[in-house]
Amino acid sequence: MENATNQSVYASKPWQQRYDYWVPKEIPFPTQPIYQVLNLASVHYPDQPASAFLGAKLTFKEAKQQADKLATALSQLGIGKGDRVGVMLPNCPQYIISFFAITRLGAIVANINPIYTPREVELVAKDSGMRAIIVLDQLSPIVMSVLAHTSIEKVITTSVLAYSANPTSAPAAPEGTLSFSELIAVVEKAKVPNVVINAKEDVAALVYTGGTTGVPKGAMLTHYNLYAATLICALWGGPQTKMGEGAILLVIPYFHIYGMVVGCLYGVWLGAMQIPVPKFDPHLLLDAIKNYQPTFFPGVPTLFISLINNPEAVNCGLDKIHRFNSGSAPLPIEVIEQFEAMSGASLLEGYGMTETSAITTSTALLAQRRPGSIGFPMTSTECKIVDLETGERELPVGEEGELCIRGPQILKGYWNKPEETANAIKDGWLYTGDVARMDEDGYFYIVQRKKDMLIVSGFNVYPTEIEEVLYTHPAIQECAIIGVQDQYRGEAVKAFIVLKQGATATDEEIKEFCQDKLAKYKQPTIIEFKEALPKSAVGKVLRRELREMEEAK
Repeated sequence: MENATNQSVYASKPWQQRYDYWVPKEIPFPTQPIYQVLNLASVHYPDQPASAFLGAKLTFKEAKQQADKLATALSQLGIGKGDRVGVMLPNCPQYIISFFAITRLGAIVANINPIYTPREVELVAKDSGMRAIIVLDQLSPIVMSVLAHTSIEKVITTSVLAYSANPTSAPAAPEGTLSFSELIAVVEKAKVPNVVINAKEDVAALVYTGGTTGVPKGAMLTHYNLYAATLICALWGGPQTKMGEGAILLVIPYFHIYGMVVGCLYGVWLGAMQIPVPKFDPHLLLDAIKNYQPTFFPGVPTLFISLINNPEAVNCGLDKIHRFNSGSAPLPIEVIEQFEAMSGASLLEGYGMTETSAITTSTALLAQRRPGSIGFPMTSTECKIVDLETGERELPVGEEGELCIRGPQILKGYWNKPEETANAIKDGWLYTGDVARMDEDGYFYIVQRKKDMLIVSGFNVYPTEIEEVLYTHPAIQECAIIGVQDQYRGEAVKAFIVLKQGATATDEEIKEFCQDKLAKYKQPTIIEFKEALPKSAVGKVLRRELREMEEAK
């Protein structure tokens, strides 16, 4: 039974009293398919550039035409409503085209990190049951190597150069694959089938998140979820942005929920020019700022730290950017202060999850800044803190407990995982597993993330997955993974390893063993060999004790 007094604390939504003056407390969200976002942009800003990439620009009208032609081609290949189509691309215009083409058919975008190893790609492909995949030509060997173990029927490849200032320099599609550009070129006139989409029920994207167990789970985000998250972004920005103007610098990847919503979808809704940077490279980043003069730069702490420590950043045009936003990982106070002093603009911080379509809380521009706070729940979003034992009792102001979230952006559930869904969503509330508190004014603070998860350069890393790989090494008897503080990445992966009796191995041998089995950000960078690992009475390795030992050093 909930305490009525405590319940009223959250029901009264004290955070709404501190919203910026232009932010509405609640709105009714569209029940249109998400591809309508591109349709609207192509009508209102047809000749405005939707993207600027490697010296070439693509207008909203051209993006819409190419998305419709690609949808037509995919339909002719047998892709229809409910089919999963993988997208394994770096930041490039082809991602924008692919996303809207796939969702136009009522099919489902299944994002795959381009730096995944064959093992990881196979895992996502098999779990989602994807029938086709759009992949960068240079990465096609990875897909082809696992093709026989998946349900993928068509591999569509594209080159980074295909949408550059010199598209004729793009190489031909690798053998055994279909050309992205040719599929579009052969369609003289788009003839997209009429697909009825129920925005609240039909899934638009599967975005994979590991969960605390490390087993990949596809978060089912509906058309309604993604449309709502996009509009919440727009409402929060208010008069700071003007429709049909501005440019968004996108180093955060499109395949990540943050880049997909705050970059791809929000950018198209605004009619802003997106500046996709295909990989993080200081020179590419600084050149993009100099050449295109972005007005909005969403990023992660590692990006802002790298700029602070780059002597060339001061003269690249950061002072022309109106707004900066940081997400995906905690942002140290010192970084905020140093970056704002260097850029002259506010660096706002937000909190979100894959399960919340990237959007939950954010710092308000005009509200008082409170160190360590993740800000307020955004428009039409509710948060509450419940006890850690039962999850049923709402806690008073200031007490620490589990953060629960409710709103139009909350996922439908996990793909083919009804038990996981039931554990995470109860009576419409998403139980995050994050320990948090709320102060008397409605500011929220994350006290502790999910106990075992790491965040490395903005990416979620799950110890179990890495441990499973390490356990396949013939010399390893036991192992455990924890995160340790890293000034640049936020956290670094540390492995504690117990070798089998009589076996030998070195740091470098272990690291080399992981290289083709784990994405780079998941690979252990620090290894400590031990004679034994701390365990509970039932034999469970106690990562908590390892963390405490590490902190005591």
